[in-house]
Amino acid sequence: MWQETIHFDGTYNFDSVLARHATDPLKQLVLESRSIRVPVIIGTSSHAVEVTAIGTVDKPEFIIKGKNEVDKQAIIQRTAEIFQWNVSLRKIQNHFQQTDLKEIFQQFAGTPLILDFDLFGCLVKCIIHQQINMTFAYTLTDRFVKTYGYEMDGVWFYPQPETVAKMTVEQLRDLQFSSRKAEYVIDIAKEIVENGLDLGALKNKADEEIFQRLTKIRGVGKWTVENFLLFGLGRPNLFPVADIGIQNGVKKLYNLVSKPTNEEMERYKQAWEPYLSYASMYLWRSLE
Repeated sequence: MWQETIHFDGTYNFDSVLARHATDPLKQLVLESRSIRVPVIIGTSSHAVEVTAIGTVDKPEFIIKGKNEVDKQAIIQRTAEIFQWNVSLRKIQNHFQQTDLKEIFQQFAGTPLILDFDLFGCLVKCIIHQQINMTFAYTLTDRFVKTYGYEMDGVWFYPQPETVAKMTVEQLRDLQFSSRKAEYVIDIAKEIVENGLDLGALKNKADEEIFQRLTKIRGVGKWTVENFLLFGLGRPNLFPVADIGIQNGVKKLYNLVSKPTNEEMERYKQAWEPYLSYASMYLWRSLE
């Protein structure tokens, strides 16, 4: 067993991170001790990593604990990527002090953009969550992972693409997937296993290249790719104008009578670049 202390320069609200994860039954966390257990995959090895906050919002510190000494540095690097400890929130906060989002950024200061723990899991979750309410989306994802994934030290890992590619639609229908949703999830896995899609390699591609590559897969549309770019890859400048939550956030911000049009959304967002992803997230948070 090893542990490492991480210092973060700037504000960082880890309690808001835990609060967002607390609604997901797959996540293993303890609010009282400000800790969460994270599934981390390095190469072909799986690791259950514990992250605990020991600092404050203004002076953030974290302890990472793991078991595998060989992969220690890679585990720390991936964990830092997931929790975005390599991003200066101070710089982003300062940018928005000159915009109409100033008060929201002051109210929710230090809210980071947290990544999903696994790229394949992120893409699958996007498909599962399409066009169903959040409660059932979490239930469906929980069933999928606990039926076909695997568990280590109390932490659940999504099933690997090789496992999902061999599934039948009927198997997922038994979990209450729609036939179409089941087909889409299996098709993504087959794209990886049979056609060589490397999700990790997408980190080095431009947003437009990723859009072109992923939308070739049946069932993967603009909304899915935008969410993958946001929560899978942590791209900083995404603003899904068709997202109902963001539309409602803008409506509330400007006291609009009705939801803003796409043209209005395009106009509002200009002042928020190049950090549109953070504008999106803080607008979501303004509705909580």
